[in-house]
Amino acid sequence: MVSKNSFNFITEFFNYFSNQIRKIYLSSKLYNKKISKIDPKAIEYKPSPNLLDCLIKYEKKNNIDNYYLNSIWSNREINEIDYKKLHNFFWLFTIDLKSSKKITQSIILNWIETNHKYNSRNWEIDILSKRVISWISNSRLSYDESDQSYKEKFNSSIKKQINHLINEITRSRWVNDKMVGCSAITLVGLTYKDNKYLNYGLTLLKKIINSSFDIQGFPKSRSIRQLIFYLKHFILIREWLKESQNEIPDYLNEIIYYLGQSYNFIWQDTNKNLLFNGNHKNTNTNFDKFLDFHKYKFKKENYEYGGYVILKNKNIILSTDLGGSPEKKFSSDYQSGALSFEIFYNNCKLISNCGYFQNYKHQLNSISKSTATHSTLILDNRSSCNLKKDVDGILKVNKDLKILKKNIINDKKVWCIIGSHDGYLKEYGVIHERKIEYSPDKFLFIGTDKLIKKKKFKSSNFEIRFHFDPNVKITKTQDEKSILIELENSGWRFSCIDHKIDVETGLYFGNKNSFIENQNIFISGITQNEDQEILWEIIKI
Repeated sequence: MVSKNSFNFITEFFNYFSNQIRKIYLSSKLYNKKISKIDPKAIEYKPSPNLLDCLIKYEKKNNIDNYYLNSIWSNREINEIDYKKLHNFFWLFTIDLKSSKKITQSIILNWIETNHKYNSRNWEIDILSKRVISWISNSRLSYDESDQSYKEKFNSSIKKQINHLINEITRSRWVNDKMVGCSAITLVGLTYKDNKYLNYGLTLLKKIINSSFDIQGFPKSRSIRQLIFYLKHFILIREWLKESQNEIPDYLNEIIYYLGQSYNFIWQDTNKNLLFNGNHKNTNTNFDKFLDFHKYKFKKENYEYGGYVILKNKNIILSTDLGGSPEKKFSSDYQSGALSFEIFYNNCKLISNCGYFQNYKHQLNSISKSTATHSTLILDNRSSCNLKKDVDGILKVNKDLKILKKNIINDKKVWCIIGSHDGYLKEYGVIHERKIEYSPDKFLFIGTDKLIKKKKFKSSNFEIRFHFDPNVKITKTQDEKSILIELENSGWRFSCIDHKIDVETGLYFGNKNSFIENQNIFISGITQNEDQEILWEIIKI
C-alpha cells in the first residue's frame, strides 16, 4: 500500500512537472500566435477615470517626464514591489492631465514593444488586469490624439493580454486576482463593445458571487478587508455598466445590496477598525465619499453578520467573533480568534485583538494568526483552529472549528452574548463556552469562560488573554487582585475571582505589516477533570 506521504510526494512532483511544461508552452511561439488572434474593433466607450476613486489612493500629481526613459522596462535592479507598481500602470492615475499625451503614449508603446510576448513576471493576473484597467481608464492620456498605427498596437496589446487572462484566470488559486481579472475582462467588453469579452466577464462575475458569499452576502472568508475589496469592485463594474448604458444584471444589484448592509454594519455604523480575521487599521473615508457622491445608501438590518456580533449605544461598542472557521480555500487570512472580543468606550479602544501581519512570507504572519494574539481563551499554548501551509506557503485551515452554541440578548438594561466552539474538543476533550454580560447603567462587563469536560479529557494549562492598544497603560495593584486600565478618556478596573492574573508584554499588528509592543492581561490555570467556570469583570472607575 502506498503511504500518504508517498502519494503527496507523487502529487507534488506531478504538479511541479505540469507547471514547468505549461511555462514552456506559455512562452512559445504557438501560444503567442493563439492569443494574437483578435478582431479590429476600436474603442467605443471611454470610462470616466474618477470611477476608480473607489480603488485608487491618489498620491501627489507626478510629471510624466519622471517615467520617460526607454530603459525603465529593462531595469533589473528594481525591487519586486516597485516592479509590480511600475508594470500595473496605476501610477497613470497620479499623472497631471496637463502632461504630454505624446510622452505618455511613447511610454506605453515602449512597454508594448518590450513586452509583446507573455512574460511570467508582468503578465500575472493582478498586474495585467490593473494595467488594462489603467490604460483604458486613462484614455485621455493613453489613447486620445494618437495616430492610427499607435491605436492599432494599443488595441491589439489590450486584447492579446485579455485573451491570455481568459486562458489563465480559472487556474488561479487567488480569489482576489479573479475579481480584479473579472473587472478587466468586463471593462474591455464594454470598451470595445465586444460581447465575447463582456459575456465572459459577467458570467465569471456571477460564478464568483455564487461561490464566494454566504446567504447574507458576507464573504465566506469572513475577512472584513475582503468584504470592502469586493464591494468596491462590484460597484465599479456597476458604474461602468451604467455609464456605458448597458443593462445591470439583477444578481449584481442584489450582491451590492447585501454587501452594503454588511459594510454599514462593520464600518459605517461604527467607524471603527475591528481587528478580526485579517483586518488592520485602515480608513475608508474616501470610499464613503465615493458612495455618497454616487448615491449609494446602505443600512444594516441586524446586529450579526458573517459570524460577527456588534452591540452598541452612545458610549460603548462591544464586538465579538461568534463565527466558525471558513473553508480551507477561503482561509488565507483567517485568524484563530473564535469567541474573541473588542470593546470601545467613547472612541477609545478598551479591549483589543492584536491585529494581523499581512505579509505571509514573514514569520510574524503565523504569529498573528495565533489564538494567543486574541482576547480569548487558549489551551496549552495551542490555537483553537489547526492551520497548515499550502503549496504557496500560506497558512490555511487544516482542521476546522465549529460554533456549537450562540445566543444574543440586546436589551437597554443588559446585553448578553453567549457562544461556544469545539476547537479544543478532539485534542483536549473540552468545549470552550464564553458569556459576556454588560450593564449599561453600571458600565460593568462580567465575563464567564466555561470549560465543559467531554470524553477523552486531557488536562492542560489554560490562559485567557485581554489585549490592549499600545497607548493604553496597565498597572497591577499592590494586592495583586486587580489591574487598573488607563485610557485617554477613562479609567477601568479588571479583576478575576479565584484565579491568578498578571500582565505581560506582547506584539501589536494593528498597522499593516508592522509591529509594536503592547501589553495584555492574562488569567492562568490548569484545566480540571470537571466543568470549570472562570469569572472576570471589567468596570469603569
